[in-house]
Amino acid sequence: MRNNPITPTIDFDKDGIQHGFLRLPYSRDDSAWGAVMIPVTQFKHGDGPTALMTGGNHGDEYEGPIALYNFANRTDIENFQGRVIVIPAMNFPAFQQATRVSPVDKLNLNRIFPGRPDGSLTEVIADYFSRTLVPMADYVLDIHSGGKTLDFVPFAASHILDDKQQQNACEAAAKAFGAPYYLQMLEIDAAGLYDTLVEESGKVFVTTELGGGGTTYPHTVDIARRGVDNFLIHAGILKGEPRLPDTEAINLDMPDFRSFIFSEHAGLVEPCVAMGDIVREGEVIARIHSIERTSSTAPAEYLAPRDGMVICRHVPSLIKIGDCLNVIAEVV
Repeated sequence: MRNNPITPTIDFDKDGIQHGFLRLPYSRDDSAWGAVMIPVTQFKHGDGPTALMTGGNHGDEYEGPIALYNFANRTDIENFQGRVIVIPAMNFPAFQQATRVSPVDKLNLNRIFPGRPDGSLTEVIADYFSRTLVPMADYVLDIHSGGKTLDFVPFAASHILDDKQQQNACEAAAKAFGAPYYLQMLEIDAAGLYDTLVEESGKVFVTTELGGGGTTYPHTVDIARRGVDNFLIHAGILKGEPRLPDTEAINLDMPDFRSFIFSEHAGLVEPCVAMGDIVREGEVIARIHSIERTSSTAPAEYLAPRDGMVICRHVPSLIKIGDCLNVIAEVV
């Protein structure tokens, strides 16, 4: 198999704090011998596990990049025992353009793992993570939020896995992150996900959704910043005491696909419930109004398919057929 063309400008085996780039050659109209320069920081001190922490898997999600750019400014290497690789914006071209998918090849990084070393730019990035970075790691944290089209209650999540020992380790790490909610998450389609690649590699993996709407809030940034520290303290890499929420986290579950509500209409969403609300099966959660004309036609009503908590909503208020309208999780 062809070697990946990405070259790190740091030495992953060297002790200390290093700041540099993952350099990916990219010849384009405005730079014949140009490159995509993905920022990377490494902390390495003594013997211990390796943690790989990423944000910006999608380029319009910001809590992860803010938390990790902040973390990269640390200078207290004596408080580390092991290695931490920090990549605040793994899909850097998308992050620069504030888009979910890459503006270069229109690919969604989080749907094409394990990638290809001889593929398009996004496939090459996926391949470098798959064959170089993930194999180095024992613990992997990938910080997400809802981007421009979804908004979530802030949760850390893990998945049901065939290896129950690994599943328990992932769940413990997700709870240690210290978000207000913990979710045992069901994916619509796990094929091609970074999550799936990392979990199939046998690593302890935690993902999050920490808000959305294409913006951030002080409280969601604070959840991400303290969660990064908590994750590393749990892994035994960072010294210190975890900083947890003032109230105990709420445990949530998505036992089947009835948790997802998809729109079968295009139009204007009238929400009838708010995120965090407890709903009952059959309760009206939203109405979608046709925007093409005023008429006597009633808006389409959407009913809760199960009892539970509303943990996700569509944003903005105009919706297309097939978009995710809401997600309802069971409170454990």
